[in-house]
Amino acid sequence: MRSGDDIELVSVTKRYPGGAVAVDAVTHLFRGNSYICLLGPSGCGKSSTLRMIAGHESVTEGAIVLGGRDVAALPPAKRGTAMMFQSYALFPHLSVTDNVAFSLKMKGEPTARRRARAAEMLELVDMAAFGDRLPAQLSGGQQQRVALARALITDPQVLLLDEPLSALDPFLRIRMRAELKRIQRELGITFIHVTHGQDEALALADEVVVMNRARIEQAGPAREVFNVPRTAFVARFMGGHNVLTLPQGQFALRADAVRLEAEGAEAVVRSVEYQGTHVAVTARAAGDQDILAVIPEAQFFAAPRMPGDAVRLGWRDSDLHPLTA
Repeated sequence: MRSGDDIELVSVTKRYPGGAVAVDAVTHLFRGNSYICLLGPSGCGKSSTLRMIAGHESVTEGAIVLGGRDVAALPPAKRGTAMMFQSYALFPHLSVTDNVAFSLKMKGEPTARRRARAAEMLELVDMAAFGDRLPAQLSGGQQQRVALARALITDPQVLLLDEPLSALDPFLRIRMRAELKRIQRELGITFIHVTHGQDEALALADEVVVMNRARIEQAGPAREVFNVPRTAFVARFMGGHNVLTLPQGQFALRADAVRLEAEGAEAVVRSVEYQGTHVAVTARAAGDQDILAVIPEAQFFAAPRMPGDAVRLGWRDSDLHPLTA
């Protein structure tokens, strides 16, 4: 059942002069009022898809349906979408308040009204005390909040975010993930967020859409995509999985389901990485397959292993997940 807040791509293709295809006949329904992450490696088509939804990239073929109408031929300001860019693109000579209110000024809104609306948006992103500052007087995280407020001031149906956390340090990135999710829930609008970070997508998304080679490889709830990858590419890209070729076929096996045991497949330890709560052990098994085992820290150091040690790897057959391709 479609709602007026859904956004649907219908056979959307982006082809550049010379024949290069960035997005290849993608059809997908993004449910309204949800947080969606487009995930994939560089060059997979995720940013081109986002820019076509925004209207910053032309559609070669296909339709983009928002609110029951095809917006593919409309300029960005007429679509009901807003975009937050990776670079933030704040005007250095304007105050924070004037940056946020800029689009309303372009629409001819009275000064008092646009400044009041800007104040509301700055309150939403916890930047109300910084309205008189210039962008150069803000940290990277504060600039990001201002860019977010500026994108939201137009009351879009869909907010599009192009790798918005990539410029932040790891601690701030985790904090801002929580803030983005809070704001999306508070506003009740659709966020479509491009990232190449699997942890970011899993932490944020109601739906993860994994792209590969200009197409959608798999889409679904974050937990489903992680636990039930359909293809070897998705299993490897999401991380935390081994892709094993066994006599009965190809399987994904979560690394935390692999155990070091007295009996099991013979292997030789290739690397050991201490990662705080656990230790990542990579071992080379028969058929020159590298298998990753994630072992709880206390358990590993009760019987530590070193590169070159012979080990036996074990897992339950029920932990093997068959891959379709």
